[in-house]
Formats: sequence, C-alpha cells, structure tokens
Amino acid sequence: MKNAAPRVQRGFDLVVAAADNALWIVTTVADGERAGCLVGFGTQVSIEPRRFLACLSKQNHTFPVAERATHLAVHLVPANALALAQLFGGETGTEINKFDHCDWQEGPHALPILTAAAGWFAGEIIRRDDFGDHVGFLIAPTDSKSPPEGTVPLRLRDTEGMTPGHPA
Repeated sequence: MKNAAPRVQRGFDLVVAAADNALWIVTTVADGERAGCLVGFGTQVSIEPRRFLACLSKQNHTFPVAERATHLAVHLVPANALALAQLFGGETGTEINKFDHCDWQEGPHALPILTAAAGWFAGEIIRRDDFGDHVGFLIAPTDSKSPPEGTVPLRLRDTEGMTPGHPA
C-alpha cells in the first residue's frame, strides 16, 4: 500500500483493527536454539487439508531460527495471559532468553510448548512465502492440545500500549 492514498491506508487500518484478531505465540527450535514471538498475522487457510499461516516479521529474533526450523508450535493465548504476551511481544530474544521467564516443556519435534497457553498445535513447515516485511510459514498440523471449552483468546485490543521488542 506504499502508493495508496493516506485515506485508503487509514481506512484499511481501521477495517483490520475492527476485526480485532486473536493473537498467537509461535515457538520453534533449530540447531538447539529456541525462539518465540507474539504473532498478530496468523490464520487458518484451508479446511481440508488443515493448514495454518503464521507470519513472522523479518526483524524478529524468531525469524532466522524459524528459517532453519522444520516445525513451529502455535499457541492460543488466553485473555488472562497478558504477561505472557508481553514477554513474547515486548521483549526480544536478542537480549533475553524468554524461556527462562516462563513455564514450558519440550513437546513434539523438540518444540518448546508454553504451559500457560490455552491450547496449541505443532506443525511441519511446508512452505515459506515472502509477503514484504513478514514471511508466511504455512504449517501442516502434526499434534495438538485442545483449549478448555469457553476459552476467551487474547485479542489485539488487549495489547494496546504494549511496546514491541523490535520494530515491525
């Protein structure tokens, strides 16, 4: 939208913000290095076969680890886990080891699974696509843990005022 008029850009931003998407935390591991980040651009993109697209900022510390990885874990963040979202969205893995500051366990494919997540799925990365300042990782689910019935996810509006650990 670089060439779009400011009115169009503002309108687009307001339409997308009104959707108030659920936020996700993506974790991964490659060559023994764990990484994870808060993701606002993530969605199911196919029913059969089941597929999910998680988009990671190229500026994020998690991105180069995910580039080397074969699998990702996608965690549904419950609305009451703002501190976890702050850790994975407001801190950067270049400065701290986020996994030293939260509870997690090793899951399928040696992925770090966050115990405070409402639910999660792990999946094989079957494709990567460059979308500009983000790269989309297409994931084929290989394992999962369902959230409790009635789980309310953390949404974009819940993180207003959060300072990102790096620029988008």
